[in-house]
Amino acid sequence: MTSMLPPTGLQLRSTITSGGELELTLVDEPVVAPGADEVLIRVAATPVNPSDQGLLFGAADLSTLSVGGTAHRPLVRAQVPQRAMRAMAGRLDRSMAVGNEGAGIVVATGDAPEAQALMGKVVAVLAGSMFSQYRTVKASQCLVLPPGTTPAEGASCFVNPLTALGMTETMRREGHTALVHTAAASNLGQMLNRICQKDGIALVNIVRNVEQEKLLRAMGAQYVCNSSADSFTEDLTAALMATVATIAFDAIGGGKLASTILGCMEAALSKTASEYSRYGTTVLKQVYIYGGLDTAPTEIIRNVGMYWSVGGWLLFPFLQKIGPQGAAALRQRVAGELKTTFASAYSQQVSLTQVLQLEVIRAFSPRATGAKVLINPSLP
Repeated sequence: MTSMLPPTGLQLRSTITSGGELELTLVDEPVVAPGADEVLIRVAATPVNPSDQGLLFGAADLSTLSVGGTAHRPLVRAQVPQRAMRAMAGRLDRSMAVGNEGAGIVVATGDAPEAQALMGKVVAVLAGSMFSQYRTVKASQCLVLPPGTTPAEGASCFVNPLTALGMTETMRREGHTALVHTAAASNLGQMLNRICQKDGIALVNIVRNVEQEKLLRAMGAQYVCNSSADSFTEDLTAALMATVATIAFDAIGGGKLASTILGCMEAALSKTASEYSRYGTTVLKQVYIYGGLDTAPTEIIRNVGMYWSVGGWLLFPFLQKIGPQGAAALRQRVAGELKTTFASAYSQQVSLTQVLQLEVIRAFSPRATGAKVLINPSLP
């Protein structure tokens, strides 16, 4: 089932050239009628997540940004430092579509009943290439949003909500009872607070300044530790003693924060240990790094005993691990609590053209709290 479709739609693409230059452009992509089990979505809202920025900018030095081209077809350029080119080898001279998730209206469908049932519906998808005016996906990939939900309200219903739920689910599956989260004032961190409050899970929040501490406390967070405070390690150890949190999810990645968390976990456990062991406590202390806000090496200081682990955590392998039924249950919870637990806030809404303006890029690229941008590809 198709209506009159435009011949092309705009799509944002990112290229890193073999000459060491980042190029961000808008291209005309053909709008093709969907196959039998597919639907065509007119994208109306797609967020710029930190994971999107990794593909969007690569290893470019954003202090070298410049904009050329025309008002309707801007061309953004930036230099990639030579030392970072090896890490970009797999994508050199490849024009890559950007955007993990988004929401919009189904404007055309294939002949399969499951596809036709979505005609005119507001749906959300986690499909890649979402910084586009149109996106064709399998009908099975679509999450139909509850009646009265706008695309903007449903645009961020996959990456952050499923990541936050994945953290609490990982905690349970690995036998922990409370958790620690860094960069805790972020959009994702605020969601995690709401989840933990609703589910009765003790959560230790690590933030980097007083303003973020006040933000979370106003939301009802009980344990908030400011990493810039002189008393940080004492505050964190006290919170860990109170909660017995032995698993952490770290968005920072680089530097000594993961080590500090492990050290404070060991100190908290040691204070309640019944006997001394030169090998440290016998409770596993786990830190999962799931982000890279600090790209420096991860440093571990060996004051953490002998029973500890640091590893990486990614959403998609986690979803594969819990299987289709487990993933579907998480998605349904998100859909049911989309306007409460999993609500997202944005600093501004922009068009595909506006997102390539220097002032917009400079506003969201530092990944600061409260600076999340929502793209509406339908805007002129």
